[in-house]
Amino acid sequence: MATPTNGRTQKIWRDGQLIAWEDATIHVMSHVVHYGSSVFEGVRCYSTPNGPAIFRLREHMRRLLDSCKIYRLPITHSLEDLVQASVDTVAANELDACYLRPLVIRGGEQMGVFQTGIPVETFIIAWHWGTYLGHDALENGVDVRVSSWRRAAPSTFPTLAKAGGNYLNSQLAKAEARQDGYSEGIMLDTFGYVSEGSGENLFIVRDGTLYTSPLASAILNGITRDSVAQIARDLGYTVREQQIPREMLYVADELFFTGTAAEITPIRSVDRIPVGEGKPGPITLAIQKQYMGIATGRVPDAHGWLTPVPATAGATR
Repeated sequence: MATPTNGRTQKIWRDGQLIAWEDATIHVMSHVVHYGSSVFEGVRCYSTPNGPAIFRLREHMRRLLDSCKIYRLPITHSLEDLVQASVDTVAANELDACYLRPLVIRGGEQMGVFQTGIPVETFIIAWHWGTYLGHDALENGVDVRVSSWRRAAPSTFPTLAKAGGNYLNSQLAKAEARQDGYSEGIMLDTFGYVSEGSGENLFIVRDGTLYTSPLASAILNGITRDSVAQIARDLGYTVREQQIPREMLYVADELFFTGTAAEITPIRSVDRIPVGEGKPGPITLAIQKQYMGIATGRVPDAHGWLTPVPATAGATR
């Protein structure tokens, strides 16, 4: 099917039903509209030689359920339900590739922060979405700045939950970076250590070793981050999770973002200081090639990360 320019598809999964795009609405009095009470995921489905396949679907849905637990969102769907619903959504829209947005929200029509008795709804949305920071970014890298906005302190927002309200902080960092002529911002934690991008995790390469910030630095526990760490080890590299001082960004040999939307995006400068030679480095490119090879079925899926979408899925829904 042709890809629409606005990204929309035809069918959205809503609590067990595949409904028309136009019918997937909520009321303006919904709790989520006023108080940001939602959790979500970002998942990519790739076109492979054997048909569409969703990358690390089970891990994403497990994190969605974890986010619901952290924010006390009662969800009636099991992990298996959500996996099957994602497969059905891709098939019902007759897609070869797409971005999936599972979303759990508090709805209702009442005022007040306290959530007792407020209905919870679950959606899975298929979206046509290309490269997050642009195709050129994947090939040539991006210019970034260290943001003046910091990630929240450990006792404020739980960053292990991928919650809609948490991304107000990300919006400020992203807007600041774009207004100053950068593609993205790198955020520090409340102690001044490197955290992550506004919507991506971060890896530093120095002397052949990869470094990434720990969960305690207010990062999302990224599934792409985990995939990259595994791929790097498979390729023979050492990966260290540790606190990273800001200045390490300036002396890195290589630097790159990871995320479902961003995939593996090289960083060519930070605060106008070139990273290495100012272009994607060999380790970044090797990991990027392996990651995309697995995701698109061109490289054997040794870790069982792909969930195939059978041609018959969703046919009777």
